Amino acid sequence: MRAGFAGTPEFAARALAALHEAGYTIPLVLTQPDRPSGRGMTVAPSPVKRYALAHALRVEQPASLKGADVQSALRDVELDVLVVAAYGLILPQPVLDWPRRGCLNIHASLLPRWRGAAPIARALEAGDTVTGITIMRMDAGLDTGPMLRRESIPIAAAETAGTLHDRLASLGARLIVETLRLMERDAVGDATPQPATGVTYAAKIDRAERRIDWTASATVLDRKVRAFSPAPGATAAWRGTAFRIVAATVLDSNSGDPAPGSVVRVTRAGIDVACGAHTTLRLTAVQPAGGRAMTAAAFAAGRGVVAGTPFESADE
Repeated sequence: MRAGFAGTPEFAARALAALHEAGYTIPLVLTQPDRPSGRGMTVAPSPVKRYALAHALRVEQPASLKGADVQSALRDVELDVLVVAAYGLILPQPVLDWPRRGCLNIHASLLPRWRGAAPIARALEAGDTVTGITIMRMDAGLDTGPMLRRESIPIAAAETAGTLHDRLASLGARLIVETLRLMERDAVGDATPQPATGVTYAAKIDRAERRIDWTASATVLDRKVRAFSPAPGATAAWRGTAFRIVAATVLDSNSGDPAPGSVVRVTRAGIDVACGAHTTLRLTAVQPAGGRAMTAAAFAAGRGVVAGTPFESADE
């Protein structure tokens, strides 16, 4: 089977590696153009491009798939199927019609819940206890195609977007290989339409969402910290200087009715901060802007954080 691939981040690179290691012929890999990344904003290839070049796979990086010239060039490559994972570009109908057996998408949620760009973060932010991978046949809608495979995994209590990403990437890589094996034997079965109920959308994370609002409950803030870890990070400020909250823990309800954002206590275990609904969030690890991650206790000692002083909400 000739399986093309379209994807960009590490989540997609895991699937590409699985297909390559399974012995599939991969005539073409599509990924987004190289972009600046990191603190130095150095132009760098995507994880998918790095894997493809390391294994002598042909790579193309169109900025869009809407042009007739791009679509014509793609059609010159004979494909049985195109596997898509976190590609980041819309596939117009002529591209969807290009492979002989259509386009399959690896989506990091149990569709129809969390269609869209940020399903992992939104599942954590919402407090979901289960998520998974859906393999679907792509259509012109946003993650609306009929489903071929669907497998769930539990979300652990202390799960972060980083740990959940890695587990889902491994699951997606396995499921897409299993799906193509079944397709080769014409045993994959009919695709199941997504139900009309239970649809939610996982919008891309906006910069303003990163700010911690201390009037929210500690449970809500803990979910945000974990949903945005390791990137883009939930941010707060101390005396006007922004920092990221790397890790935190929800404590029992506080007493004395301190103002949200006020430091309740500082111990070797971390910085306890009053939140809304009479709750307390313990910061255990933070990262100052431009610096490295450190324990919250070390941050407090170096910056004079003491009980009764306030944290703020701020952009990084």
